[in-house]
Amino acid sequence: MKAKYVILGAGMQGTAAAYDLAKFADAESITLADMSLEQAQKSADRVNKLVGTNACQAAQVNAKDAASLSELLGPADVLLSCVPYYMHPSIAKVAIATGTSMLDLGGNTDITMETLAMNEAAKAASVTLIPDCGLAPGLVNSLGCWLIENLDACDSVKLYCGVLPQNPVPPLNYKVTFNVEGLVAEYDYQAVVLRDGQIQMVDTLTELESLVVDELGEMEAFVTSGGTSMAPYSFQGKVTNYEYKTFRFPGHCHAMKLYKDFGFWREDEVEVKGVKVRPKDVWCRVFGEELSKIKDIDQCIIRAVGVGTKAGAHKKLQIDIHDRQCEATGFTSMERLTGFSLAIYAIDVANGKTEKGALRYELALSGTRFVEEIQKRGIHLKFSEETA
Repeated sequence: MKAKYVILGAGMQGTAAAYDLAKFADAESITLADMSLEQAQKSADRVNKLVGTNACQAAQVNAKDAASLSELLGPADVLLSCVPYYMHPSIAKVAIATGTSMLDLGGNTDITMETLAMNEAAKAASVTLIPDCGLAPGLVNSLGCWLIENLDACDSVKLYCGVLPQNPVPPLNYKVTFNVEGLVAEYDYQAVVLRDGQIQMVDTLTELESLVVDELGEMEAFVTSGGTSMAPYSFQGKVTNYEYKTFRFPGHCHAMKLYKDFGFWREDEVEVKGVKVRPKDVWCRVFGEELSKIKDIDQCIIRAVGVGTKAGAHKKLQIDIHDRQCEATGFTSMERLTGFSLAIYAIDVANGKTEKGALRYELALSGTRFVEEIQKRGIHLKFSEETA
């Protein structure tokens, strides 16, 4: 039976997910919904033009209004939520009420836990909820699963990911490829890691290290939050160490740490010339606008390293991805790797290949299956194995 899909948020990632569904889902319908009907129609038209059919339709919805959202989700089988991360739990409650399975892009582990706490309600409604189905968290954790599945015993998993401009401009050598509030969420708070078998919280923008990446040379990587999501909890007792860092061009971490250390991301109100403002809101407004002015095509570099034993030998397995903006479709690397990853999970949910309830991303689908599917989308993975 063909499924009816709804995508909430007709921006960058939502449009890429709709395109993937149009190509691979054999859907009954795909609805791109947004607060702006104009934006939704523009994105739906783009998808339809790319695939050469009228696979996608547009709709207007206020995702913060339960009645408006319920009306949209009533006929839908699967919802793909591509709105800011803090909205997901309230949307999940509506999805449960309408009997609609839901996947989201995650980005904040505390918010993910709120969604996962709805497990019993989701089971009772016979729906599936899977948060964190994006890039990091998301795709990188699927690569981590693949490493664990391909080692007889796994000592450590180290994941790295960075979406970067192809022509970096100093001093930050960066461009915003997603919601700027999500960027702050990655750079602020703390990261959840598994070290020596124990769950630990590590400050972001710390533990700077240097790594060499083919074609790019020396890069830096540092701790950011959200990338591991629930995986350290899921793999505790099975893997000794599990952690994630973000790739950037050298010097970026130091520059961003200045904003954090001097309170630009504070969420309490301060008074400026008689006006009360949150420093974080001002920073996102001003900094996000300036970064959005940087026009460049993007690239994404990913590295997943697993160390353990295989056939009695100590081995190191590694997967590298260097993806670039697609000239044929115009989709950025960020859109491809995020939107396509979300769609892969959504299709399996629609096809009944996942359990009911609120599921942790890394336990919902095997890494082996995900790797097979992402390669069908033209994403090139480089595999290597050596004695450790």
